[in-house]
Amino acid sequence: MKPNSGTLVINIMNGGKAEAYEGVYQCTARNERGAAISNNIVIRPSRSPLWTKEKLEPNQVREGDSLVLHCRPPVGLPPPIIFWMDNAFQRLPQSERVSQGLNGDLYFSNVQPEDTREDYICYARFNHTQTIQQKQPISVKVFSTKPVTERQPILLTPTGSTSTKVELRGNVLLLECIAAGLPTPVIRWIKEGGELPANRTFFENFKKTLKIVDVSEADSGNYKCIARNILGSAHHVISVTVKAAPYWITAPRNLVLSPGEDGTLICRANGNPKPNISWLANGVPIAIAPEDPSRKVDGDTIIFSHVQERSSAVYQCNASNEYGYLLANAFVNVLAEPPRILTPANKLYQVIADSPALLDCAYFGSPKPEIEWFKGVKGSILSGSEYVFHDNGTLEIPVAQKDSTGTYTCVARNELGKIQNEVQLEVKDPTMIIKQPEYKVIQRYGQVSFECIIKHDSTLLPTVIWLKDNDELPDDERFLVGKDNLTIMNVTDKDDGTYTCIVNTTLDSVSASAVLTVVAAPPTPAIIYARPNPPFDLELTGQLERSVELSWIPGDENNSPITNFVIEYEDGLHEPGVWHYQTEVPGTQTTVQLKLSPYVNYSFRVIAVNEIGRSQPSEPSEQYLTKSANPDENPSNVQGIGSEPDNLVITWESLKGFQSNGPGLQYKVSWRQKDVDDEWTSVIVANVSKYIVSGTPTFVPYEIKVQALNDLGYAPEPSEVIGHSGEDLPMVAPGNVQVHVINSTLAKVHWDPVPLKTVRGHLQGYKVYYWKVQSLSRRSRRHVEKKILTFRGNKTFGMLPGLEPYSSYKLNVRVVNGKGEGPASPDKVFKTPEGVPSSPSFLKITNPTLDSLTLEWGSPTHPNGVLTSYILKFQPINNTHELGPLVEIRIPANESSLILKNLNYSTRYKFYFNAQTSVGSGSQITEEAVTIMDEVQPLYPRIRNVTTAAAETYANISWEYEGPDHANFYVEYGVAGTMASRQVDIATQGWFIGLMCAVALLILILLIVCFIRRNKGGKYPVKEKEDAHADPEIQPMKEDDGTFGEYSDAEDHKPLKKGSRTPSDRTVKKEDSDDSLVDYGEGVNGQFNEDGSFIGQYSGKKEKEPAEGNESSEAPSPVNAMNSFV
Repeated sequence: MKPNSGTLVINIMNGGKAEAYEGVYQCTARNERGAAISNNIVIRPSRSPLWTKEKLEPNQVREGDSLVLHCRPPVGLPPPIIFWMDNAFQRLPQSERVSQGLNGDLYFSNVQPEDTREDYICYARFNHTQTIQQKQPISVKVFSTKPVTERQPILLTPTGSTSTKVELRGNVLLLECIAAGLPTPVIRWIKEGGELPANRTFFENFKKTLKIVDVSEADSGNYKCIARNILGSAHHVISVTVKAAPYWITAPRNLVLSPGEDGTLICRANGNPKPNISWLANGVPIAIAPEDPSRKVDGDTIIFSHVQERSSAVYQCNASNEYGYLLANAFVNVLAEPPRILTPANKLYQVIADSPALLDCAYFGSPKPEIEWFKGVKGSILSGSEYVFHDNGTLEIPVAQKDSTGTYTCVARNELGKIQNEVQLEVKDPTMIIKQPEYKVIQRYGQVSFECIIKHDSTLLPTVIWLKDNDELPDDERFLVGKDNLTIMNVTDKDDGTYTCIVNTTLDSVSASAVLTVVAAPPTPAIIYARPNPPFDLELTGQLERSVELSWIPGDENNSPITNFVIEYEDGLHEPGVWHYQTEVPGTQTTVQLKLSPYVNYSFRVIAVNEIGRSQPSEPSEQYLTKSANPDENPSNVQGIGSEPDNLVITWESLKGFQSNGPGLQYKVSWRQKDVDDEWTSVIVANVSKYIVSGTPTFVPYEIKVQALNDLGYAPEPSEVIGHSGEDLPMVAPGNVQVHVINSTLAKVHWDPVPLKTVRGHLQGYKVYYWKVQSLSRRSRRHVEKKILTFRGNKTFGMLPGLEPYSSYKLNVRVVNGKGEGPASPDKVFKTPEGVPSSPSFLKITNPTLDSLTLEWGSPTHPNGVLTSYILKFQPINNTHELGPLVEIRIPANESSLILKNLNYSTRYKFYFNAQTSVGSGSQITEEAVTIMDEVQPLYPRIRNVTTAAAETYANISWEYEGPDHANFYVEYGVAGTMASRQVDIATQGWFIGLMCAVALLILILLIVCFIRRNKGGKYPVKEKEDAHADPEIQPMKEDDGTFGEYSDAEDHKPLKKGSRTPSDRTVKKEDSDDSLVDYGEGVNGQFNEDGSFIGQYSGKKEKEPAEGNESSEAPSPVNAMNSFV
């Protein structure tokens, strides 16, 4: 046992067998007050036995049959981890068809020709002893038979139709079903009479394994696995019973009592079966412990009455059942102690004004003392809302002011005595920056200064620190830090940035920042500058194994001094033609000693640099080959990151060719699990940059190192890095998700963090998925657009902005690691309260009269609640745009129009219109309108400028319309010989009858005149025309017949057919004189679409082309048969 300690050390490093110390240990600690005992500690030596020798026969299997390769590993302590690999140490691929069972056997639901191989090897890894045992390789040969017979599923494990499983509360429940069949069966799990527990259920091994974490009694029941393919199904029912080792409901707690006081020790535990509670006193069963009249045992409770100092003891509560036990110690300490104050006397507290002050008064005593605080020597007891008194005796002044400075006295008293202690409080003035640095723009090479003048408490010593871009100032003599300022001399472009002044005292800190912008200096005439010419005459001297001297002659500077030379090298052995940076030297130097690496064929070149730029490279130097050597360095950027939950991928950046220092470059990769006291496992690999360690536990830390070696030996011992095996998806969802709605557009969500052991990876944060379910005002669902907010780190709350008022939302929370997201928490429903509505969708003012206007409006696009009313405000505007008195009207929410009456005539009004909910008024919409000056007659419709265009089968008609909106149009057209369908017969109209009578009278007068002239015997003018223009077809009668040839004077005025011309002899052929309605465009019919609508436009009558010199045309017939259509 270690000195002055209760630690027992068993050391078998120098001999002895672990088996000799196997057993159960218990520690007892005892003094005059009692004895405490520990839980039982079981020591068992680890075992990793060898595999039993056995002769394995080759497995010959017909294609499509099932197969089980048994592993049967040796029994070890703790049990080994099983995995299957081939001779090349590569994991055998697994799938729905081929998978490893929980017992380590390899199951084939059906074998395929590609399963033929001779190196199925089962490995057992004993982690505690860091050993791996290998079973003899198993040979499988698959022979084909055509055709392959398909088979319905049968269960390979478990066998039979039912089985039982007992698991302890809090453990992980694993249930397995593996089936044979062709095609490969698909496994499905259900719980009879219930649902699989959400967020704790996982499927592994291609759904062949059902995994339920953190099981409880509620998970007991029958679980059915169903294997199905196209030929049928098979099922198995596993009856699960969850038992429980004892667990605490209320563990006993230490008691400190004063003589004569009462108290109780309570020990309550639960389990399945119900645990038995037993008490011990100082490690001895209470039934045989010394009598104490002040105590009484009542099942799981010990009752103490009027205790005395001799009643002090350590009591043990033991709760046990067949699955385990609990043991807890509780010290009952009977003390009679006067008060003691543990806070040092006259302790000084200093705080800044307007910040909280906490004055300590740590105390002890039995019975528990009462604490009182006083201020000053003769002050009264402190009380009131400006003070907070904590149970541990601390006095808190939430907002300390300057007048809070002073002496405070803490008094502790009980029935055995009284004690007091004084502490001092000083309240200091806050530190302030009264003149902050300001934004500056400065020309290049100028000077700039930032001021930072402060005011502080005279008793505090401030320190001022200047930062550039949140980092220390450059180590440059151009930066001058004064008492109240920062000055930068000879400013360059690199000085551009943000400068921050930070003032610190022992009690507070303040800061202020300003931006400096550097601009180019104004151009001035200057000499033309150029890049330098390249150096020349490179020479190598003093060649050694690891160094050489290079010299050169500079080229022309071209009016700009050379600031430095850059030396580059080429490795002709490993990377011919590729130039690398070696070093650089000042422009005044023309020789340099270069460090070299082994096994490199060097060539060098030099580049000159001035402020204008870089020169062309010089000609290469002669080549120099160095000798081989051990590697000088190891690979960089060594990392260990698992790509799968059961592996560790070790990567590194390989050494470049010249870094190998010799031929045969390889790497020694070593790893061991951290904090487990394992031995290093090592492997030597070729010149690669990755190695995969398989079969690792999920997300555990590993120590990793990678060492380079070549044919001449090893590099120096590498440093160790910490990596982690592969991550897996988180196992559980965040619990206790709560939503606090802050306002109509903002909510705060809280959740409990998941246990880190269930994250199974690097905790990256939490994601909150939230979406709108519906608007509470419209009760209409819409397309759900989920939004995601990510909160980095181990945060347990977040804000949800941009919510829509008066809506129902759902959200869930998921934990995120490097592998992905865990399961979602149950959806949480929350509702946002009402908000103010948006503006009405429109406001239209119509029907102006002398004293009224009609208003029409649309409801808000986003009501954001239940509309309670509309608010209309309006006021007149005079000619100088001055506003008159404002009138306000409240309108019910169900209205959509309003007629405003009793307005002034010919007056412009401005209207302000908005909607309201119970929360308040929304944004308003404005409009202006004018009442009319005089009542006017209604505007009757008028059609003018009618134009027509006729074709063979249709006519197009267009017109201009003036009149009210929403008019219907009727087009009327006529066809000779038909009756009007919508028109009154024109022959019955009075004006038409009068016209016809006037025409008839005129004709009668003309006939009388002609008759009189004929009777007078005068020569009719027709004769003269016949003599002048003989027409062979029109001959006059013979004069001896007593008659004259009739020649109609109307022929000269009758219009020609379309396209005809009058002959040169001014005669008209008889067939051309026939009149036709077609000549007037009246024989063309209107056309209609299939739905009855008119295609063309109505075509009016065409004006006839006159005959030579004749400009008259025949008027159209006034009587037409009319048709109408809309």
